Amino acid sequence: MNRTLALTALAPITWGTSYLVTTELLPPDRPLLTATLRALPAGLLLLAVTRLLPRGGWWWRAAVLGTLNIGAFFALMFVSAYPLPGGVAATLAAVHPLLVTALASGVLGERVAPLARIAAGTGVIGVAMLVLTPGARLDAWGVLAGLGSAAATAAGVLLTKRWGRPAPLLAFTGWQLVAGGLVLAVPTLVLEGPPPALTAANLLGYAWLAIPGTALAYLAWFSGILRLPASRVSLLSFLTPLTAGTLGWAVLGQSLAPLQLAGGALILVAVGVGAYAGRPPHRPAPAAPEPRVLVGARV
Repeated sequence: MNRTLALTALAPITWGTSYLVTTELLPPDRPLLTATLRALPAGLLLLAVTRLLPRGGWWWRAAVLGTLNIGAFFALMFVSAYPLPGGVAATLAAVHPLLVTALASGVLGERVAPLARIAAGTGVIGVAMLVLTPGARLDAWGVLAGLGSAAATAAGVLLTKRWGRPAPLLAFTGWQLVAGGLVLAVPTLVLEGPPPALTAANLLGYAWLAIPGTALAYLAWFSGILRLPASRVSLLSFLTPLTAGTLGWAVLGQSLAPLQLAGGALILVAVGVGAYAGRPPHRPAPAAPEPRVLVGARV
């Protein structure tokens, strides 16, 4: 696994902490507020550092990318995370690598290896084995929101890869976070009203989601999308439910049955196979030309 892939993997691993933070540290029944406070402060911080704004057509492109990658994804993810167990929500979000793998060839012209497609399907099975338990309750709106978040992030990955970036990564990430946060701000106020009084635990949770979980994670994520095949990057998303399940066991004392342990192993296999399948073919370096001897030249 090269350095770029390893750095990109830190993003979905960090996102895997969101489910624990949401249920343990954040105020209940405030999914839109959580999404807004995760995106907008982080984006404003990056804009303050870079002091660069979009130009020309990149105003609307940044708005579209921000809506898909941030606004719609965050809102739908938290709408899903509140009524559903974290494992169920994570399973629905894990559908997005299947969508990216299926569409990357037609949208981006990428050659998707059959092994990568197998890895995507294997990863979804592994996630289901890891986090779906017989007692897991299903809320219809939560399920639809989870599938919607997967579709939004898949579209965001494909468009980000297709359009590239016209500015440094810090600015490019900041544009999207601000756009996504602004898209969320009005619905948050209309549907959820003013923010409640926040406790120290709430502030700690929002700070974690905004800085490591959003600003730093998306810098790593967008860097990977722009430098690696889209299908290869999307398979790393399986690390999110794996992290969520591991934290549930380590922090909350949730037990892991043999089936769940097997699911975690399948996820690791899927990520490893996807990383291998997405590698560019090895080409031997061209032979160095023979040195030329100049007649009459001094040595």
